[in-house]
Amino acid sequence: MSVALPVGGVIPPVVTPRTPEGELDLSGLENVVEYLVAGGVSGLFVLGSSGEVAFLSDADREVILRETVRVSAGRVPVLAGVNDMSTARVIDQIRLAERSGVDAVVATAPFYVLPSEAEIESHFRLLAASTSLPIYAYDVPVRVHRKLSPEMLVRLGVDGVITGVKDSSGDDVSFRRLVAQNRAAGSPLVLFTGHEVVVDGALLAGADGVVPGLGNVDPRRYVQLVAAAREGDWNTAHRLQEELNDLFEIVFQAQGVGGEAAGLGAFKTAMVSLGLIDSNVMSAPVPNLSGETVDRIDQIVRDSGVPVATVERTN
Repeated sequence: MSVALPVGGVIPPVVTPRTPEGELDLSGLENVVEYLVAGGVSGLFVLGSSGEVAFLSDADREVILRETVRVSAGRVPVLAGVNDMSTARVIDQIRLAERSGVDAVVATAPFYVLPSEAEIESHFRLLAASTSLPIYAYDVPVRVHRKLSPEMLVRLGVDGVITGVKDSSGDDVSFRRLVAQNRAAGSPLVLFTGHEVVVDGALLAGADGVVPGLGNVDPRRYVQLVAAAREGDWNTAHRLQEELNDLFEIVFQAQGVGGEAAGLGAFKTAMVSLGLIDSNVMSAPVPNLSGETVDRIDQIVRDSGVPVATVERTN
C-alpha cells in the first residue's frame, strides 16, 4: 500500500554509498535510510543527482529502489527519480519504479535532444497517462538545459498531471512567480526548493519544503528549520540556516576536481566522519576525496555540532 505523500517538509535526495571496491553498499544504504528517518524527514528522494543516478545501470537503480522501500518499511514515502533522455525511456524507468514499490516518481524534462516547451508539456502529460503514481516535476536546467516555466507547471498542476515541483533552478524570480501563480490557481502543486543554503528565504516566499543534499549529513537541523518556519519563528529558522550554511562549507574544500567530486564527495566524506557509511567512494570516473581535503571536511563536521540521530549499524 502506498504511503501518503507529504505536503511539505524535508525530503533528502539520498546518496548512493559504495564499498571501497566501488560496489553498491547496501548495508551502508540501510544505515543512511535509518539515519534520515530517525532525523524526522518527511520522505526519501532516491535516484536523484545526489544519488549519482546518471552513473547507475538500470539493474543498480532497481536494487537501490527495492532496498530503500524495504528499509523504510512504510514509515515515510519513497520518491524515485526516473530521469532519462526521452519520454519512452522515462516510461521504462517508471515501470522499474512501479515494480520496486515506490510511492511517487520525479521526472525532469527530456534532455540531449533539447525540446520546446510544448514538447516538454506533452512529455509530462504522456508520463501521467502511463502510470497511476504521482509525478513531481524536477526543474534543474543546469542538468537538462531547459527551464520549466511557472505557467506550464501550474497548468499541469491544475490538470492533475503533476503533484508537485522540485525547483533546483537557482532562479529566485521564477520561483517567486511559481509560488504566486500556484497560489492564485488554488495551490494544486506542492513546491520544494532544492537549494539547501536558502531554505529560510524559500519558505518565507511560500515554498512547502526542501530537498537538501546536505540533509544527508544533517537531516535533523533541516527538520527543525522547517518546523520553526511553520510556527512563524523566523529568527530560529534564520539561525538554523546559518548553522547549516557553515556546514555547507564542506563542498568548497576540494580543489581541482569537478562538481560531483567536490559536492557529493564532500557529503559522503562527512557521512564517513559521522560513522554512517564506511567509504566516500564515488561512481567511476569521479575521483574520491582524500588527504588534506578529508581532514578539512572532518574538522568542519566536528565544529558544526551535527545532532546525530542514533542509528544501530547493520555491519
